[in-house]
Amino acid sequence: MELRQLTYFVAVCDELSFSRAAQRTFISQSAISHQIARLERDLGATLLERSTRAVSVTEAGERLLPIARQIIDLENRAYAAVRDPGSRVRLAANMTFARRSLAAIAAVRERHPGVEIEFVIKSFQQRVDAVVSGDVDIALIRGTIVDSRLHVSQLWVEELTVAMSEKHPLAGTADVALADLARHPLIMPPQKQQVLLHTVIRDAFADVGLTPRYGPPVPADHTATLELINQPDAWTVLYDEPPGSAIARLREREGRLRIPVSALMRVDARHENATGARGAIMTDLMRSLGHGDGAVG
Repeated sequence: MELRQLTYFVAVCDELSFSRAAQRTFISQSAISHQIARLERDLGATLLERSTRAVSVTEAGERLLPIARQIIDLENRAYAAVRDPGSRVRLAANMTFARRSLAAIAAVRERHPGVEIEFVIKSFQQRVDAVVSGDVDIALIRGTIVDSRLHVSQLWVEELTVAMSEKHPLAGTADVALADLARHPLIMPPQKQQVLLHTVIRDAFADVGLTPRYGPPVPADHTATLELINQPDAWTVLYDEPPGSAIARLREREGRLRIPVSALMRVDARHENATGARGAIMTDLMRSLGHGDGAVG
């Protein structure tokens, strides 16, 4: 059993998709499948059930998952223990924050040319764990979290994008009302995969006395934008990312589809970095991330 195999296993459990787990860990889908098959052989147990449309975690996999997370956390702690805290700042996010994060890092490097700022890609839970362990200094998340070990600062509020096929009846407009969207099927990944998005959409519709009309959930190995091509009468909601060709992007007219974006820092580290050069760099980075969209809280 190898540490990387546990990392791949956790990624598949989080994503419930070999293809998305492969993207997250930057290896091919065939390689991640091969490594997990090796892990199953080494342990003598089936960890994941695979079908043509879904991935599920077996009982043995459910028992292994918290242990695998603990082992990965210990690895993070080991790296954090020997890292010189004054040598660099580490920012964790996912790929949807990459463009904004890299722009902020470039701006901070202009003002502090001697500092090294690393940008690392991690899943939501990995980001939380990495901040708690000290492996990263700042993590970006959508929404918020309640954890006595963490300080949460809202950086900006992100307006979600309404996406649909260019052949959709509403595709010719720049913005759209929830009442108009309510007449068309909404396609989304299952709620357990996108709890925050489902909550924001449900609450927005409830505020105007409506309920979204859900279509079939997006299969684990598909993307919402691909399903829009196959279902041109449907719509979905995306974070601020290019949805690809043949997809129309619209704004929700009343600005109800919005999600706060927050930065996580470890509480004790925040106090330690309240003064001095390192603290100034981290504050500058957070201000640069939130510039133009909201104040650092």
